[in-house]
Amino acid sequence: MKLLSEACEYGLRAVVWLTQCPPEPQKVKEISERINAPAGYLIKVLQDLAKAGILSARRGSNGGFVLLSDPTELTPLDVINAIDPIERLSKCPLGLAEHSKNLCQLHQRIDDAMDELSDPARDEGGRDHRAVDVHRQGSSLQLQ
Repeated sequence: MKLLSEACEYGLRAVVWLTQCPPEPQKVKEISERINAPAGYLIKVLQDLAKAGILSARRGSNGGFVLLSDPTELTPLDVINAIDPIERLSKCPLGLAEHSKNLCQLHQRIDDAMDELSDPARDEGGRDHRAVDVHRQGSSLQLQ
């Protein structure tokens, strides 16, 4: 079972990789090769990140994508919400008439869990959710 869509996975990989690059435009082809993502699909993800203000998109022969957001402030949730936002339940997904006014206990629990995921400030463990606290180990990048 996948917890994240492919688009979110590619977006997170791209943002992490861009934090390791100099602040100059990176071509889609280069990014796709480095993060092992199909370029045709990745361009749509990068455009979503640019619309959200996380990346800057530059056209032309010297164009490409550059990280705009401060890496120390950017969270995985910022990237996920720019690409494939977490949706809350407002009505019964089964369309049951008896659940038209309030969610049943099961759907309320699911909605509560989605609420907790969408608010990183609720982390009781005090963990740092920054997406880009990255360290090189060997040839792979690893999130901390």
